Amino acid sequence: MTMATSAFSSFAAIGNREDISDTIYRIDPTDTPFFSGVEKAKASAVNHEWQTQALRSAAANAQLEGDDITAVSRTPTVRLGNICQILYTSARVTGTQRVVDHAGRDDEMAYQEMLAGLELKRDIEYNLVGLATAKVSGATTTARKFASVMAWITTNTDKGGGTAADPTAADGTSARVDSATLSAFTEARLKNVIKKCFDAGGKPTVVMLNSFNKQQFSTFTGRSTPMEQASTKGIVASVDWYQGDFTRAKVVANRQMRGRDCLILQTDMWALAHLPGRNMAAFDVAKTGDADQRAVLSEYCLVSRNEKASAGVFDLTSS
Repeated sequence: MTMATSAFSSFAAIGNREDISDTIYRIDPTDTPFFSGVEKAKASAVNHEWQTQALRSAAANAQLEGDDITAVSRTPTVRLGNICQILYTSARVTGTQRVVDHAGRDDEMAYQEMLAGLELKRDIEYNLVGLATAKVSGATTTARKFASVMAWITTNTDKGGGTAADPTAADGTSARVDSATLSAFTEARLKNVIKKCFDAGGKPTVVMLNSFNKQQFSTFTGRSTPMEQASTKGIVASVDWYQGDFTRAKVVANRQMRGRDCLILQTDMWALAHLPGRNMAAFDVAKTGDADQRAVLSEYCLVSRNEKASAGVFDLTSS
């Protein structure tokens, strides 16, 4: 078949309107399991502090009838702190772009600001669980940094026998040292650190890890063989909860975590403390030239209420 003779076609036409969908499609992940799953608190100073308390070990206790009471000494509280870190991003749009017609959004600045907020949330998650960072007090030419989760967990760890080193103290002043030798994630390693948590008084509620080791987790006992559900014509091959001897924990994949880390967390023992008015705050930036600019900013620190309630399996193979 050929085109009809002298038929005027779209190839020759001038003035046909463009056809562009009014929907913008985005697949980049924006979930932030740690940021969204821990409690929020208030900070009133750049160095936010809190206290922990330890009890003495249980002991045999049998006393004489009528005996004088002997004074018992108590362990003092431990004063801990973390540094509030500033994170921000911005959106800048020219005056022309703000007034021309757009597809998929009414206000270009509002759209760019929304994207900036999503990106900032991912930055926050990455700084919390994707980096092994010790706290930095900062100076005029040095940015302040809070100690990430990896700088707090030191009591209940499994490093697989490599050359890794836990933080020297559970106070955020030193980050963990990674090993050059990696080893596979196993249920035995997981059970080892959960037992340590229990013995220390903790009860983890979440197991958090990256995509590769989430799939490894799904091969542990109880889900080593996929189960077919005839009624739904589906195959169940994943693990969403782990019921062990000492706890029942939700298993969560976190895209921002390093492949080598698995965190076992009692989430109520962690919090994010923001300075007043600095929690995902959006504001105008001074106008320069024919463009408008908005910033989205957060200033906060990570609060480790008691790291003994949580654990980590580290230096895992991730491919």
